[in-house]
Amino acid sequence: MRASHADRERAVDVLKAGFAEGRLGQSEYEQRITRAYQAQTHSELQMLVADLPQGPVPQAQFQPRPLPATFMPMPMQMPMPVQTNGSATGALVCGIMTPVTWGLTSIPAVILGHKARAEIRRTGERGDGQAIAGLVLGWLGIGAWALFFLVFILLAAVN
Repeated sequence: MRASHADRERAVDVLKAGFAEGRLGQSEYEQRITRAYQAQTHSELQMLVADLPQGPVPQAQFQPRPLPATFMPMPMQMPMPVQTNGSATGALVCGIMTPVTWGLTSIPAVILGHKARAEIRRTGERGDGQAIAGLVLGWLGIGAWALFFLVFILLAAVN
């Protein structure tokens, strides 16, 4: 294959590095530089830098070695996606439904929220935020009912 100007410059760079590292003497360096600029093919350039650490042209493509007969590749295993805890979703839904159901889903929201958080700690599933939201909304619903009964009892005691 014919060498390009860029190929010649890469060969000269390798020769300069070899000279700077003390691998080539002054006269040999000058001879090789002259021959590099006169080179017409890649093989001529390769011969000029073959005994130096790097060459100007890409070497032959990497050929993988055959694997030994005893080599058994490990089967590829895809990681299982982490799932969201169902109790956490249930707690969130019950918590959101609390105002619609006049607080009747507050207690299930709190129960499911505590259950979900225990399961999440044990299994590593996702959904801790949903469980906490369900807990907060459930406790707010229970607090609203407690406040309603407290006000009702105070009004009854005043009359």
